[in-house]
Amino acid sequence: MANAFVAAFEILSFGAIIVLIVLGLGIIASMMGIFNFAQGEFVLLGAYITYLTYARGLPIWAGMVAAPFVVGALGFVLEALIIRRFYAAPIVAMLGTYALGLIIRESVRGLIGGFYLTVPEPIGGSIDIGAMHISAWRFTIIVITLLVMGGCYLLLSRTSFGLRVRATLENPSLARASGISTPLIYGATFAFGAALAGLAGALIVPVFSLFADLGLRFLIQGFVAVMVGGVGSFIGPVAGAGVIGTLSAALPWVMAPVVADVLVFVLAIVFIKFRPQGLIAGKGV
Repeated sequence: MANAFVAAFEILSFGAIIVLIVLGLGIIASMMGIFNFAQGEFVLLGAYITYLTYARGLPIWAGMVAAPFVVGALGFVLEALIIRRFYAAPIVAMLGTYALGLIIRESVRGLIGGFYLTVPEPIGGSIDIGAMHISAWRFTIIVITLLVMGGCYLLLSRTSFGLRVRATLENPSLARASGISTPLIYGATFAFGAALAGLAGALIVPVFSLFADLGLRFLIQGFVAVMVGGVGSFIGPVAGAGVIGTLSAALPWVMAPVVADVLVFVLAIVFIKFRPQGLIAGKGV
């Protein structure tokens, strides 16, 4: 019983990590029509900023708070200088974001020297429930993920900013005629997605350590999760992340991890083949 509870908690915590990473990727893909292949490197940057803060003797929480703002600001600049030029050609935009990700990843690799660097958990220890022990920090990640999900949904569906975002991305010409600054909305949306990736990196670096390829694994899983969940809605990528995260965490308990990873992608490909619109298809948030 205790082992089953711990296994369920590990599956839930890993699923929460995937959801947190996919939120930003899903918002950009669903609302802007492009896949940001630099999203994994935005996760890496969030982790690196947290490590820099810790290495300079500042509280780890300070780095975790700063990471989404710094990465979001970088995303806003990159959108204005580079990404904005490729909205009419989504394939070119994907290649452009991949090139950006490669530059960021190799720059971080040069800065950290190819090493694995550790960051301690801000909330150490475990939560004891009878004879069962669960990580306090992983539990914190689950709580933060739930709060971020709720906040994102309310922001995009219940605020004037969310209304402007949906209007801009649904009909840019009409939005401009209504006085909405569409370039600003595009930049803010991309920056928001990048900031969520930065937050994810800051939260997971105590769990996975800092290394240059940190974002690659989560980028691939995030991409598959968005495709399985469905592009064009807020709930779709989140649902896809829940499915992919659960399978990725659960299958290694019953088979070799390498086989489990392959099986997850095979199942995802088969699903997309028969339901290309994903679990939940839609045109907007």
